[in-house]
Amino acid sequence: MDHSLVWNYTEYGGVKDIRIPPKLMWMPDLLLYNSANEAFDATFPANVIVKHDGSVSQIPPGIFKSTCNIDITWFPFDDQSCDLKFGTWTYHGFYINLSTIDTGVDISSFQDNGEWQLLGARAQRNVVVYECCPEPYIDITATIMLRRRTLYYFSNLIGPCVLIASMAVLGFNFPPDSGEKVTLEITVLMSLTFFMNMVSELQPPSSETPLIGTYFSCIMIMVASSVVCTIMILNYHHRLANTHSMPRWIAVIFLQWLPWILRMSRPGLKITKKTILLQNKMEQLEKGDRNSRSLLANVLDMDDDFIPSLTATKLREMCPPKGRNQGWMDVGGEADSYDSLSGLGQHGSPRSHSSPGGSERSQGGCNQDHPAVPGSIERELQCIRREISVVADKIRADAEAARIESEWKFAAMVLDRLCLLAFTGFTLVLSAAVLIAAPHVIVV
Repeated sequence: MDHSLVWNYTEYGGVKDIRIPPKLMWMPDLLLYNSANEAFDATFPANVIVKHDGSVSQIPPGIFKSTCNIDITWFPFDDQSCDLKFGTWTYHGFYINLSTIDTGVDISSFQDNGEWQLLGARAQRNVVVYECCPEPYIDITATIMLRRRTLYYFSNLIGPCVLIASMAVLGFNFPPDSGEKVTLEITVLMSLTFFMNMVSELQPPSSETPLIGTYFSCIMIMVASSVVCTIMILNYHHRLANTHSMPRWIAVIFLQWLPWILRMSRPGLKITKKTILLQNKMEQLEKGDRNSRSLLANVLDMDDDFIPSLTATKLREMCPPKGRNQGWMDVGGEADSYDSLSGLGQHGSPRSHSSPGGSERSQGGCNQDHPAVPGSIERELQCIRREISVVADKIRADAEAARIESEWKFAAMVLDRLCLLAFTGFTLVLSAAVLIAAPHVIVV
């Protein structure tokens, strides 16, 4: 209200209001205190409307840029409150008294924004008395409350991140023999690194870590850990019996207790707590009976003294006695005759006898039906025994190597299943924790 600008409109042809440039009259120096504009005063000097009753109205258009403290702790699920502080630059409260019509702000002409949703706006009159001056200084502070729309971030950042993390988890179902497990995990890690760079570009520069940054960092740590676990799984899967022996603690953990906990079983073998205890008991018994040999070992590792007796037995079958008077000895009986045959294994030829006509009876009784046994039969039997021993040892070694390799492969399967469940649970718990901790989830 300016009382010096009052006139009677009936005396001036019925003119009730006029427009005057602001430079031709006194105007309060109202400015935005927290302005970030280069010109500081971003308003256009529009004409002032003066009415006949002395009321002066000025509505200057302008684009205001102000400073605002942005809290990105919950980015992109964040709410922001920005203050616009208006006041006179040189006049204190005794000269200019600023006041508001009401505590609300007219937002009827607000245009929807694709990134922010306007929650509301309010105005507040503040009176501040500084220590330097006894006069009060009055300002009008308009607070604008905004909420970030998260649908864009869900569809472009969070959704792809969850899908990529699930691909890293599903990599544990990939067969180790395919040779692509490590390639898949490294590709997933590079994809997450790319998305992390996108998040860094979208969020305001700040030393504070936003919620989505924490989520991406945890997912990246999980994927990096999955690469390490995949390398360990491949190492277990491709171990051979001639290069690695399975320690006792690995066998107990990965072949007994973890398969029982994870409800895994090998083909033809169901792993339960009872079978684990029984297997441990059998291993203890095998340690106590390690010096005992099997029947096949007793046969293959027989002594050299058994060869002559075997030769004599074969010769008994080949040359059965034809009677007391037809044997090689007239005196001494069958036992003496067979004892003399046992010398074949050691000397390679039958022993000579002093009985008359012994050589003739020998030629006529045995050698007429069966040829003479060669002297190298002992060496041949020894070679056969060695060959059978080598073959048996090779079969036992191959069976033992196959058993050890299958145990390593099963341990790799158990570790694969354990990592699958662990990383799946970690991903689900982390995603749920982020969504629960956020002030709001989706704003379209």
